[in-house]
Amino acid sequence: MKMPRIHPLLLAGLVSTGILGGVGGYTFLYAEGLSYVSDDPRACANCHVMNEHLDSWTKGSHARAAVCNACHLPHGVAEKYFAKARNGWFHSKAFTLQDFPEPIRIAPFNHDRLQRNCIECHADFVGLIAGPADVGRDEARCTVCHRSAGHMKLD
Repeated sequence: MKMPRIHPLLLAGLVSTGILGGVGGYTFLYAEGLSYVSDDPRACANCHVMNEHLDSWTKGSHARAAVCNACHLPHGVAEKYFAKARNGWFHSKAFTLQDFPEPIRIAPFNHDRLQRNCIECHADFVGLIAGPADVGRDEARCTVCHRSAGHMKLD
């Protein structure tokens, strides 16, 4: 019986897909990828640069009231997982290429979300002085005065 001949481009595509799938699967398992779907704060410290942040959060006032996702991600299900996927892409790229600032800093996209969540959770206290419109970059931000609210002061 004669074996059918596979077109070289198809063969190259299959081999490439296999290699990318294997490397991607290994990376996902090595990086404990499924842990990022959870709300467990320890998942945020899978990368060693976040250990200080996790440690300071456990000692801060928010450890008894909120996990990382409550402050750093949108609260709607679709928006939350979109933000997790977006952050996962940028974080994995930054840590793979080692092109992130030291000390690590929150990105503007995530800082806007943090501001919205501060206002949402503390609406009883700040409702008259701050609203969702206060998220603009030229506006006062909660973290200017309350820098160590979620984490103890890190620098």
